[in-house]
Amino acid sequence: MFVDIAKIHLKAGDGGNGAVSFHREKYVAAGGPDGGDGGRGGNIVFVADDNLSTLADFRYKRKYVAENGANGGASRCTGKSAKNLVISVPRGTLVKDAESGRIIADISSDEPVVIAKGGNGGWGNMHFSTSTRQVPRFSKPGNPGESLDVTLELKLLADVGLIGYPNVGKSTLVSVVSEARPKIANYHFTTLTPVLGVVRMGEGSSFVMADIPGLIKGAGEGVGLGHEFLRHVERCRMLLHVLDVSGSEGRDPIDDFNTINEELKVFSAELCERPQIVVGNKCDLVDDDKVEELKNYFTSKGYAFFPIMAPIKEGTDELINFVASELAKLPDIKVYEPEPIPMEELITETNKRSFTVDVVDGVFVVDNAPWLAKILDVVNPDDYESLQYFQRTLQQSGIIDALVKLGVQDGDIVSVYNIEFEFVS
Repeated sequence: MFVDIAKIHLKAGDGGNGAVSFHREKYVAAGGPDGGDGGRGGNIVFVADDNLSTLADFRYKRKYVAENGANGGASRCTGKSAKNLVISVPRGTLVKDAESGRIIADISSDEPVVIAKGGNGGWGNMHFSTSTRQVPRFSKPGNPGESLDVTLELKLLADVGLIGYPNVGKSTLVSVVSEARPKIANYHFTTLTPVLGVVRMGEGSSFVMADIPGLIKGAGEGVGLGHEFLRHVERCRMLLHVLDVSGSEGRDPIDDFNTINEELKVFSAELCERPQIVVGNKCDLVDDDKVEELKNYFTSKGYAFFPIMAPIKEGTDELINFVASELAKLPDIKVYEPEPIPMEELITETNKRSFTVDVVDGVFVVDNAPWLAKILDVVNPDDYESLQYFQRTLQQSGIIDALVKLGVQDGDIVSVYNIEFEFVS
């Protein structure tokens, strides 16, 4: 089954916690703090893999979690950094933020792209030693790795896209001008997946042609297979609009042309601006006057028109040579640039140290602050300097200000994740 869109969850590795340790060695007095730093959590990295053609694997595995960094150790030993989690996707895959739709990366080149960054390791207590604080009994926890839901959307990388109604000969055309071998039959929707073929023009010269299935009236709204595959036309530098000039299915080729272009406009106004070449197929089923009439019509509209008989390769060489010459004048295949984070998201990112403060039976309860719970894990309540570090964290995060606004007084009880202490201003 061809799958070109998937939603997955990514969680980069957390950084390891810094260690609280003191040097212990015979004949060495006051060895001092020697707790090492935590290791860095693993990144989640995306790479393009030309051996993949669909996103089917992501239908069965939807959660990807990188390893956490190791905790620091004694003797200033830094914890081991975790390996990156590398995810292979088909070339041409867009990675989008699932909530906002913002493009995070376009996996079209050979360069690996970091999508979720692992957290930095926390500092060991050796960093907190000063002339006045020589026995720090606290360290910093590792930072959490980034966590996000992303949508993967495959947009095929092709120079030329074949568009048109079903059964007009698109698959036959791509099969005779390239090495692609799509299924060919005389019924609608024979082609259920986009077919890529490399058209070789000689040594060192070639281009990629894509047979885009599923376009009928209403395709722009998703009728037929339209919405499934219209996205694959978006990168194409040029469109070949294949028509059945014989009207063998009771349709008029000019009406077909106008209908498909209307569907392109509904899906994306930008697509209508792409250069189009009109290809009149099945010319053996009509007389020359009809072919000439169609040619005059389309050339008067500014389109190049090529009559062909695809099964016997009649007229295909002239068509392909013209396509190659026109492609040389066009810009490269579109690559989507990452979109900047909106201001709203930046504000949310800044406020990730969120918390709530409520008064319950005279006790000021600080809750909904998972980042603070992690800091509590490394705070030593029996050590004065460690408590000072904790107090500074409460001050810098705005918790103290929130307590004051609620009317806290000296001696009132404050509860932070089941740890209670008296408030002192």
